[in-house]
Amino acid sequence: MGKPEEPLVNETTEAITDHRPEDRAASTGHMPGDGDSYDNIEPLFAELAALAPEDPRRRAVREQIVRRCLPLAEHIARRFAGRGEAFDDLLQISRLGLVQAVDRFDEARGSSFLSFAIPTIMGEVRRHFRDHTWAVRVPRGTKELHLRIGPATETLYQRLGRMPTAREIAAELDADLTDVTRALIAGNAHTSNSLDATGDDQDDDTSPPAVLARLGGEDPCYRLLEDAMTLRPLIAQLPQRERQILVWRYFANMTQVQIAERLDISQMQVSRILAKTLRTLREQALAEPEDAGSITTAA
Repeated sequence: MGKPEEPLVNETTEAITDHRPEDRAASTGHMPGDGDSYDNIEPLFAELAALAPEDPRRRAVREQIVRRCLPLAEHIARRFAGRGEAFDDLLQISRLGLVQAVDRFDEARGSSFLSFAIPTIMGEVRRHFRDHTWAVRVPRGTKELHLRIGPATETLYQRLGRMPTAREIAAELDADLTDVTRALIAGNAHTSNSLDATGDDQDDDTSPPAVLARLGGEDPCYRLLEDAMTLRPLIAQLPQRERQILVWRYFANMTQVQIAERLDISQMQVSRILAKTLRTLREQALAEPEDAGSITTAA
């Protein structure tokens, strides 16, 4: 039996620590403007899977995959920039999340690497923020449960080939569904740009397109909200318009543009109404019965 693979810590970590655009062009053959180097990456994973564990070519193929996907890690890191953490730190965390995604991805399941890598990388970045600050005051038990949800979600994703529901996560952790729902909502207590956002902190035409716009990926919140039992009575108390917009967006899968057209308002108004409504629901769901109304914004 061959010697177990060593994680990409030496050559690859050194490469991603000092990876400049010109280096990326030289190592991948993708020059600026040629498109994203991580497009059509799955054949490399098939090649990797076909190699024996002791084959010396495995390290080279794995390093090639990581190098080609570095722009994805940078894109995600930029989405979280400007929130009190140095961009270089966020970039390193994002790149480490990328390496983890490469090591954990199972191409035999037939799903795309990007659909697995994006939540994995974002999970690492969000975990970093969870360890440093929360936008609202959250009970300790909820924080601890949320830390367990990340690994459980990755395990279930590999097993099911899709994002798990809140009910499935609760069953995996042998936890109460209400507690899991609270923890999932608490995870959104960190402010972050949506992957729907375009631009790269620049005002020119060189900014990359939004990642989810290229993927057309399903928002996992659809499934999570569907199973969020604790939110149902809170949703029922919402004003008619806010409740209708929430239902259209997360249960009828309508886009913000479609909702805006139906209500004859702007897409920006829809976005603001949704943000305010979700923030209200989150604060109400996080409030402990004996502590209701005491949620405060962290300084």
